[in-house]
Amino acid sequence: MQAARGLGRLATAAASARLWRAVALLPAALFLLTVLSPPLNHDVAAVLNFSMRWLSGQRLYSELIDVNPPLIFVFNLPAAWLASVTPLDGPRALLLLLVALCGLVWWLAARLRDGLVEGPVEAAALAALVPLALVLPGYDFGQREVLMGTVAIPYAMLAARRMAGVPTGRRLMLGVAVLAALGFALKPHFLAVPLLVEAAVLLRRGWGRVGVSLADPVPWAMAGVWVLYLASIPVFFPDFFGHVVPLVWDYYVDLGGLSAFGVLLTPNMGGAALLLAIVTALCLARRFGPLVLALWAATAGAFVSALVQHKGWTYHVAPVFMLAGLTTGLIAARWLDGALPPARARASAPALSAVMAGLLMLGMVRGGEAPFRELGYESDKGGRLTAWLKEHAWNERLLILTPDIWPIYPALNYSNSQSTLRFMNLWLLQGVNQRCPDNGERYRQPWEMSRAEFFVYRTVAEDFASAPPSAVLVTRHVGIPWCGKEFDFIEYFSRHPLFAEAFRSYHQQGEIEGYKLYVRED
Repeated sequence: MQAARGLGRLATAAASARLWRAVALLPAALFLLTVLSPPLNHDVAAVLNFSMRWLSGQRLYSELIDVNPPLIFVFNLPAAWLASVTPLDGPRALLLLLVALCGLVWWLAARLRDGLVEGPVEAAALAALVPLALVLPGYDFGQREVLMGTVAIPYAMLAARRMAGVPTGRRLMLGVAVLAALGFALKPHFLAVPLLVEAAVLLRRGWGRVGVSLADPVPWAMAGVWVLYLASIPVFFPDFFGHVVPLVWDYYVDLGGLSAFGVLLTPNMGGAALLLAIVTALCLARRFGPLVLALWAATAGAFVSALVQHKGWTYHVAPVFMLAGLTTGLIAARWLDGALPPARARASAPALSAVMAGLLMLGMVRGGEAPFRELGYESDKGGRLTAWLKEHAWNERLLILTPDIWPIYPALNYSNSQSTLRFMNLWLLQGVNQRCPDNGERYRQPWEMSRAEFFVYRTVAEDFASAPPSAVLVTRHVGIPWCGKEFDFIEYFSRHPLFAEAFRSYHQQGEIEGYKLYVRED
């Protein structure tokens, strides 16, 4: 009888542990539902749209001009191809592949934990927090920073194994290194992460083992990927360095940017700085092992990457919250493993991991972001514009005259509409008109324009006249300083005779949320 009661208690304890493990994964499941719900992030949607146009035959950086280096467009090509050969539209195809990437990273993280010494609370916490960290960005899911933060997780785990001297299979090691190198190559700023992580590996090993560090294939494999990528750009994308980079340097870098001190005062960067300071203080107060050190170094690198971009936008700090959230949970788990008796730690681990996951989820649910964007999408500006375009411009070619990315994207993606503009938006026209013209008039004359402005002025007019789209979408809110009167895109481009002649065939169909739609008369 006593044995039966003992077995019953064990069965009850096992069932309770399974229930708590499921509860611990619930926050990740809720955030997964959030990232799969519309709207797709506007920048992610814009990059996807360019990749789809590139796949359809338009040339990148000559007919499709954007500030992003080519790797992110290459990453989006599989989703563009999948959308072209299956019933899936672009956003659904991309989300499918992004979730598959998260699944791969989750699996790699589990593989990399083999052989590392873990307490019961730590093991349970990592099982719950790793998948949650991958979907924590919510609306920013799929952004370049989020992709970087995603691949940084297995890279940090690999760094922890290298610090501890734990052997790793060559295929797994090189696979993680190459995946991480590709993620860090998306933006030059991202190289701050491997720089600090590799410095942490070197310092943890000690100067007496410099030879081991020099023989380590991980940094060499990553450097090889970066050299090959850099060398490939002028070969396959010659216009990027010759045409796009000068435009970025002259007009984009400081567009809407803040000073280094000013960006720290923004809510996003301020919150990220506070979180990094807390994690840093905990790491300095006590040694928590190589994995905490590697994740802290990755968090610091992500913060540096966000800071140097001088914007302080939510997606810039997303990897800081991903990595710092995981680091904080790991620190708490290791402290609990040391503070609790072993039997109590084993029994409490599933419930404690559920509490940690819940707290991390609540910490990321803040005003205006996930899941509030998704819940209110249909009634907000982006949802209304999407419904309007679906009704009046479904599967049509549109000339988009606006400096906006959101809500133009993903409204174009969801309405299956195609922009005919060579740029994602008119950011360049906005950039060259931050000061009023010297001639005292509202617009510069063509002979007074810089080469960049004249390029936009000429190509928009010529492309519009040579292949008139079905409709023209124009914003009232141009984001250009007032100089005697408001900057009007139709008035501006109508000074070109080709544009003026072609635009006579259009009439205004309506206006919504500050956007006017002109439809071509048949």
